[in-house]
Amino acid sequence: MKIRPLADKVLVERIEAEAVTTGGIVLPYTAKEKPQRGKIVSVGEGKLLDDGTRRKMQIKKGDQVLFTSYAGTDVKVSDNEYLIMDESDIMAVIE
Repeated sequence: MKIRPLADKVLVERIEAEAVTTGGIVLPYTAKEKPQRGKIVSVGEGKLLDDGTRRKMQIKKGDQVLFTSYAGTDVKVSDNEYLIMDESDIMAVIE
């Protein structure tokens, strides 16, 4: 099954946070927060503007991004977990 986001929506796969801190402390599963970093799997066509044109998306498939803590909706497809979110929920592209 494939998912194709509509309009200014994007499909993101979370990149799991490290289990060990930079100081060498191993974090238990219960202490970890949901990662706010992910990889773009698919993007929509862009936001439909009032004049009938579409605004081009600023991100593309394969970009690694940072997004807000409570962004998007969790979906599960074929044993894979994704987030569907608005492009505006993405704060930065990691280069």
